[in-house]
Amino acid sequence: MEQARLSARQLFMLAILFEHGSAMVIPLGVDARQDVWIAILCGMVFGGMLFLVYYRLFTYYPAVPLTSYSQQIVGPFFGKGIALIYVLYFLYIAARVLRDFGELLLTFAYPETPLFILNAVMMITVMYATYKGIEVLARTGELFFFSLYLTAFLGLALVMMAGLIDVHRLQPVLEEGWKRVFKVVFTQTLYVPFGEMVVFTMLFPYIHQPEKAKIVGCLSMFLSGINLAVMMATNIAVLGADTVSRSTFPLLNTIQEIRVANFLERLDVLFMIALVVGGFFKISLFFYAGVIGTADLFRVKEHQRLVYPLGLSVLLLSIAIASNFSEHIKEGLNIVTVYMHVPLQIVLPLLLLIVAAIRHRSSRFFFTKQEKSKRG
Repeated sequence: MEQARLSARQLFMLAILFEHGSAMVIPLGVDARQDVWIAILCGMVFGGMLFLVYYRLFTYYPAVPLTSYSQQIVGPFFGKGIALIYVLYFLYIAARVLRDFGELLLTFAYPETPLFILNAVMMITVMYATYKGIEVLARTGELFFFSLYLTAFLGLALVMMAGLIDVHRLQPVLEEGWKRVFKVVFTQTLYVPFGEMVVFTMLFPYIHQPEKAKIVGCLSMFLSGINLAVMMATNIAVLGADTVSRSTFPLLNTIQEIRVANFLERLDVLFMIALVVGGFFKISLFFYAGVIGTADLFRVKEHQRLVYPLGLSVLLLSIAIASNFSEHIKEGLNIVTVYMHVPLQIVLPLLLLIVAAIRHRSSRFFFTKQEKSKRG
């Protein structure tokens, strides 16, 4: 790992930008229809429980990332296998988010531009930020954090000024009971974006005040959950559940509805700002975790040597990952959730925590017994 330190504020802002990421622009949890905001809040609650698992592992091994302490917990053979799986997972998800970003720009703003060019421009920026290190990325996050929130408040204010919100579109609440809501939670909103906080197991060792990691993580998830729930509820209140469920980019459709005094309209630039800023930080953190995880696993002293080959691999993977956007979305919902998110966000961290707790208690019992024997 590079020699760097992050303040609690910087880690908080990175977590907020990461959580919003692509979740702002994709149709998050729309299968819950008008109850989508409830599904997001429930996903936040269960995601917070997962975060406490990641934090507890960090308290056992505060100086090293997940790729290191997995080897200490289950031994070098199985630990290196787990570390390699997580490295590939981080790089793969970086490629998926990069594909999301490229497809969104392709559909929204640059229909004549090749997908490879759009992805390449973003990936070059991400590689440069990763090469400079996590401190530079964190300072960049401090600059963009306020601009993103200002854009969000401006967009919400304009939607309200235009008189687009109809709260009746959010009714009836829980029309089909909790069954549909929990189905969406455990197939979508728990994993994206809240379960993706597993990437911060690679960043926690950088925090200057480790005791603040818990409050930073919980507060960032709470704030992100509230923001995303309000945003999706606004989309439903403006467009209606049927339109949102069919829309590829509901936030864009909502912004396009804004017309204030026959003067303020065509505010698609707000969507563009949210897309570029959120996409950049989400890809960057996944890619950075993959790079430092690879450096840690293979004992590479300078992570900068891995940035360009891994960056090229992620770029090519983002193109080859699916033949079209529909296939890409289908893979994300049906394959990635079952075979990647569930095992790597829930199952493996829980198993590692159980083994780590047993080893920790055993070592404490052993040392306590030794001290008593010496006194005796």
